[in-house]
Amino acid sequence: MMNPIKHVPKVKIRSPLLAGLMTAAVWLAASVLLLSLLLHFSSMKEQSLPQLSIAVHGLCALAGGFVAGRRSGQKGWYHGCMLGIFYGLLVMIAGFLALDASVGLQSLTLLALALAAGGVGGMVGIHARSQ
Repeated sequence: MMNPIKHVPKVKIRSPLLAGLMTAAVWLAASVLLLSLLLHFSSMKEQSLPQLSIAVHGLCALAGGFVAGRRSGQKGWYHGCMLGIFYGLLVMIAGFLALDASVGLQSLTLLALALAAGGVGGMVGIHARSQ
């Protein structure tokens, strides 16, 4: 006979940066799945993917910055910008390792967009916390 589990402990990530990165990763996975489905089932062409991927990365950095700012409780712009930098660097490292992509104008654009979107998300996250 099996004994039921009476209490399952919740795992709460204390670091705002780590929580934001996890949120950005979940949003990235969902967005990639959505883009893949759109590419397969619609008349969307592969040539539009580079522009859409930049927009997806901006959206993911915004969502991650929002969570980082909300969790931090203070200096939302700082935590959001730090998330944007880490997120952008992780995407650049993944691109380098998977596709042997070099650092160019598109990589720097991605990093700047992630920095700005993360900062905005962090500022909005701080104000959402106080409501």
